[in-house]
Amino acid sequence: MIAAVLADPTCAAILDRMPSLHLPDWWLTAGAVFQNIWNALEGRPPGWGIKDYDVFYFDASDLSWHAEDRVIRAAAELFADLGAVIEIRNQARVHLWYESRYGAACAPFTSTRDAIDAFASTTCCLGVTRDAPSGPGLRLHAPYGLADVFAMHLRPHRRLAPRHVYDAKVADYTARWPSVTHDPW
Repeated sequence: MIAAVLADPTCAAILDRMPSLHLPDWWLTAGAVFQNIWNALEGRPPGWGIKDYDVFYFDASDLSWHAEDRVIRAAAELFADLGAVIEIRNQARVHLWYESRYGAACAPFTSTRDAIDAFASTTCCLGVTRDAPSGPGLRLHAPYGLADVFAMHLRPHRRLAPRHVYDAKVADYTARWPSVTHDPW
């Protein structure tokens, strides 16, 4: 499973370089993880169909946009050579903007893993992190297990995201990976 993620050069570079930003509690998450597994299962090239690479971190010490923007700019410089869209976001700030974007209130997350655990589908709730550059300590977070990921099956997760978010994900993912199946909301 981890091999499928590391086979994507963008994921490998993110996992290798992120520790140099010295961010608390960071994880490579979402499509960069489960979509690379799907690619391996279907014999597609690593990175195929991945629109962006999500990196979550959690820093409640400064919830200002300016603090998050400094991290976004530092990451843009760090990953400029990759030619990929890398979206790095402070999950301690999500409750400040979530309702205006998705139409549902969001209680403050307590950690990055708490944020990962709230994706619209339990299948998407995955993350990988590394404790040191190119060193040991690669960790996986999969609160709902991996069976649905390997089965390429989406299940709704009603903890936070409203139905329209899940339905949009289903439509998007099944268009790119037609063998993906899903449960209705």
